[in-house]
Amino acid sequence: MLNQLQIKRYSYRLQVEFRTLSKICKKLYYKYAPSRLTHRRNASLVKVPDYEIIALLVWQAEEGISSQRRFARCWGLCGLSRSRFNRRARALLGITAQIINDLNSRVDLSDQYMIIDSLPMPLCQPIRNRRAKVFEGTANIGYNSTKKFYYYGFKGHFAVSQDGYVLGYVIIKASIHDAKEAEELILSTRTEGHFILGDEGYIGKRLHDALKIDGYIQWTPYRKNMKGAKQHNKRELMAIRRTIESVFSVLKYYEIENILARSVDGFQQTVEIIVLTYNISYILHRYGFSFFN
Repeated sequence: MLNQLQIKRYSYRLQVEFRTLSKICKKLYYKYAPSRLTHRRNASLVKVPDYEIIALLVWQAEEGISSQRRFARCWGLCGLSRSRFNRRARALLGITAQIINDLNSRVDLSDQYMIIDSLPMPLCQPIRNRRAKVFEGTANIGYNSTKKFYYYGFKGHFAVSQDGYVLGYVIIKASIHDAKEAEELILSTRTEGHFILGDEGYIGKRLHDALKIDGYIQWTPYRKNMKGAKQHNKRELMAIRRTIESVFSVLKYYEIENILARSVDGFQQTVEIIVLTYNISYILHRYGFSFFN
């Protein structure tokens, strides 16, 4: 079980020129875009091709720019108005999801551990928790035990490989307990690895038994006051589990905890672009540009 501990962990960041990024997005776009987009009327005459819209969104995430207004000032959006840029970006929402899913199937992560954890995605400052109206009925108030604060918004559950590739994610209400969504997240990744590492939030016999039926082995550290904690809490597994904290630090730099979108589509697209940006960075570090050829 511990024969894979030598895999090195990285804190992946995208470090390529925009021209290279545009080439990558062009290859991905023409592989996944439906004909209704690639062969639409006057498609060849557009000032900014669709793949450059995707590249600009990825670049925005890499630069850590959460404000569309600031983004528009930095890039000028290549002559497009902000509303026009946003409409075209929303039209590409399904394509980014397909790209993420296909990249997951192509990256070789066999025999690696899967690590699961959650992070808060607040929509306002804590002082406004009771007055917030954005995403009313979808978001709610939850408690983050790590930072010890209540917040209004969502909770993001992520599954990553032991060397830091984002395998999948689900976004849920802030109040829902971690263990309730863990099984759905794990099954949706369709990973070949069958050993799951989580933190204390995933302790529970019901989840452990459900995952065992699905063919997974779950490991979570015991709390210090639990019987056998010292023998169970292996330092090697604890070190591997901390990989997801390195991943979260990059996702936070990409502003995943500060999404300013106020529509469901806008919020979904921002999360997908952040995950796509991170995974492209991983692939470039591990495989190089040739992976996209």
